[in-house]
Amino acid sequence: MNHENTIKKSIVCKIFVLISILLFSGCAYVNISVMQPLTPLKEQVIEGRGAAKILLLNISGFISEKGKSDRLKLQHSPSMVSNVREALQKASKDSSIAGVIIKINSPGGTVTASDVIYHEIMNFKKHSQVPVYACITSLGTSGAYYIAAAADKVFAHPAAVTGSIGVIALKFNVEGLMSKLGIEEETIKSGDKKDLFSPFRELTPEEREIMQSIIDELHGRFVDIVYEQRKGNLTREELESLADGRIYTAGSALKLKLVDGIAYLDDVIAEMKTSLEVKDASVISYGRNGEYAGTIYSSASTQRSSLVEMIGDYTDGYSSRPGFAFLYLWNTQSVK
Repeated sequence: MNHENTIKKSIVCKIFVLISILLFSGCAYVNISVMQPLTPLKEQVIEGRGAAKILLLNISGFISEKGKSDRLKLQHSPSMVSNVREALQKASKDSSIAGVIIKINSPGGTVTASDVIYHEIMNFKKHSQVPVYACITSLGTSGAYYIAAAADKVFAHPAAVTGSIGVIALKFNVEGLMSKLGIEEETIKSGDKKDLFSPFRELTPEEREIMQSIIDELHGRFVDIVYEQRKGNLTREELESLADGRIYTAGSALKLKLVDGIAYLDDVIAEMKTSLEVKDASVISYGRNGEYAGTIYSSASTQRSSLVEMIGDYTDGYSSRPGFAFLYLWNTQSVK
């Protein structure tokens, strides 16, 4: 007991001395870093022992090109776009990678982020010549389905929801509220379209037409991307009739030929092994800063619970006022 008391007194004494230095030293400077340095992606074997590797690539939550940080802004992490590119670059340098499965649970996100990730996957396929499958585990709508179109085959869990092929641009019109509060907004602009889609006033008919033309063009690109992947199953006319923004259950998506099969993730892994003609393979994932993937369903989710919270993902990062983005996104309020 005396020895334990001595140790405790020693620890207390050291803490007291440290606090005294911090509080009363006018010339001392103590720098204690609470930020964990960002580390490169590291490989982790989730299951299996084969020499061939199957990489699980996670697309989870709101798809954005903006990096993330914790509430205190002490820890920052790369954007989904950056993570995907780094993962694919790492995989392309590993000759043991025999296939990639994109594990999707996302309502979509920004047009740009969805398109860039699609582009990165297509580039990887072109240079690596390995099969890429997509598996929608829960939600794979809009921008997430856009990304799935980069895969050679698309599967969905039996209870998954997919589809929502379309584009949306949204804003809050606070003109009426400001009027009630007696607040007026003044804008000095070089042209009458410079404040197009401002939250402080209603769109003019001409402005609405401009915005609709942009939406239509982006929607056309979405249909083009999906058609390129599904043209062996659907005609262009059939696809266009399905691309009105509605969502589909896995069963409906299979009947309408928007997915290639209904299967759980482990079944998709088994299907890839069969196609690769390997009895066993190591199923791996990439993570950083001690991230742990205990099973194939483990994922560092970045999902948001409401539209208001997700708006932060497409602000400019400097202004407190929400920014604007064209979105491949469905039903943001339902994501939990």
